[in-house]
Amino acid sequence: MTSRASTLFGLALLVLTATACKKEDPVAELEKSAAAMDKAPAAPAEPGAEANPGPAPAEQVKKAIADFKAGKMEDAVTRLQLLRAQPAMTPEQRMALQDSIASVMQEVYAQAQNGDARAKAAVAQYERLQTAR
Repeated sequence: MTSRASTLFGLALLVLTATACKKEDPVAELEKSAAAMDKAPAAPAEPGAEANPGPAPAEQVKKAIADFKAGKMEDAVTRLQLLRAQPAMTPEQRMALQDSIASVMQEVYAQAQNGDARAKAAVAQYERLQTAR
C-alpha cells in the first residue's frame, strides 16, 4: 500500500510542478476578469430569487484588485469568494473569475509558504469560506 501511496504522491507532485510553471500575474488575471465582467451583461437571476442589491461584479473585482495590490490579501480573497457565490453571472464571467481566483490563490499560497503572515491569514480565510458552504 505504501508504494501505491508514494506513486500517487509523486504523481500529485508532478502535476503541481507542471501547473506551477505556468505562473500568471494575479493582478493581470484580475484585470482580465474585471474586463469580462464589464463586457458581458450579468446573467438574469433565477425566477423567484431576490435581486442582488450589492455592487456589480466588475466593481467587486476592481475592489479585489485594489485590496490585493494594497497587500490586503485576506480582504481580496474574501471578496472573490463572495463574488464566486453570486448566481447571476454568465459562463464567460464565471470562467474569468475562476481563472482570477486560481491565479490569486497560487500567489497567496506561495507567499504563505515563504512565511508571509498576511498570506497565511488569507489562506486560513479562504479555507474557512470553502468549508462554510
